Amino acid sequence: MTEPLSESLQGAERLALLYRVSQAFNSSLDLDEVLNRVMDEVIAATRAERGFLMLPDAGGALGFRAARGMDQRTIEAPEFQISRGLVDRVAREGQPVLTSDAQSDDSLKSRASVMLLGLRSVLCVPLQIKGMVLGVVYVDSRIRAGIFKQADLELLTAIASSAAVAIENARLYQVAVDKGRLERELQLARDMQASLLPRETPTIAGWEFAGHWRPAREVAGDFYDFIPLGGGQWSLVIADVSDKGMAAALFMALSRSIVRASVTNNVWPVDGISHANRLIFADSANGMFVTMFYAQIDSESGEVIYVNGGHNPPLWYRAATGELTGLERTGMALGVFEAAPYKQHSAQLSAGDLILMYTDGVTDAIDAHGDRFGDERLRRFVLDHHDASAADLVTALAQAIHEFTGEAMPFDDVTLVAVRRL
Repeated sequence: MTEPLSESLQGAERLALLYRVSQAFNSSLDLDEVLNRVMDEVIAATRAERGFLMLPDAGGALGFRAARGMDQRTIEAPEFQISRGLVDRVAREGQPVLTSDAQSDDSLKSRASVMLLGLRSVLCVPLQIKGMVLGVVYVDSRIRAGIFKQADLELLTAIASSAAVAIENARLYQVAVDKGRLERELQLARDMQASLLPRETPTIAGWEFAGHWRPAREVAGDFYDFIPLGGGQWSLVIADVSDKGMAAALFMALSRSIVRASVTNNVWPVDGISHANRLIFADSANGMFVTMFYAQIDSESGEVIYVNGGHNPPLWYRAATGELTGLERTGMALGVFEAAPYKQHSAQLSAGDLILMYTDGVTDAIDAHGDRFGDERLRRFVLDHHDASAADLVTALAQAIHEFTGEAMPFDDVTLVAVRRL
């Protein structure tokens, strides 16, 4: 067998080799390409019969990522037979192992895999960067003993050090690429979700409407909607899905579509919401549900017929008395029980009256000290701004919540809907 390249290398040649190897490793940021180049250089330098590069999987177990034979061919999976105990030891301790004859090495010959595979010369070094073991490089020969010397260990350790840097750079690059792709996909999802919200508020003589939507994350589980019913009637919806993230966003889109279809095909709000509940329940295999306040407004009479399905009670300000009343729940959240009972109640809005609908991201907003915005602060805000326009009210409230939370991470989506009779 040809002697290992390391034995014929002198100082200047060794440095030149390591420089060339480093250049080869760092000429690509594709992780698989880097791993294969590492093994090509390892086999060329050691003239080993076989070589393997192993990295931990998501569960932390070392797995084969690249393999080479003496003729530089890629070794196929059925030939992946090595001493796992030896490899695990190097990965655990971060120290290289060199044995000239595994069959007579007291520390290895007791291992069943060494005897079974007939391993003779074995060299295994860790891939380390800043004291952290990224994986291992393993080479062996089953042909004869004494193939690897101390010079091989030193050379392979130097190659592994350069390889570890290249592997980490490629890994970080892939993480950045994946993160960028995910961010683009999430931004697209957010844009699509935002497109489901009303582009314009209803324009009805004698009335003002306004809405505000701010996701806590890239996508939200909250939504609101204005639905024209004809004959001077409009429906207002505000809702909050029980979960967060992409799952909540998908469930939000589903719920919005179901509610729109249900209320436009049923005269009475209670019938529309009951129908929507049955459909949402049927599609909620993972146990998700949605709290919802639904109101049907007659712009001529000022009557508001509503169903509150487990949602935060909207605040009704009555201009004549200065009272602030909560429109309490008339049923449970949609999607919990198929036959959940719902009731509809009514409120008569007079000139100057206001209804503010909101999701729990408003009252549950937390400042840097862990204090909640809370129900009482919200009530005081509405009373202090009862004469503001609907648009000014939601804008000012959204700003007040932002100032209250400061630098604290948003806890939940914030959604607001205001309606005022002039």
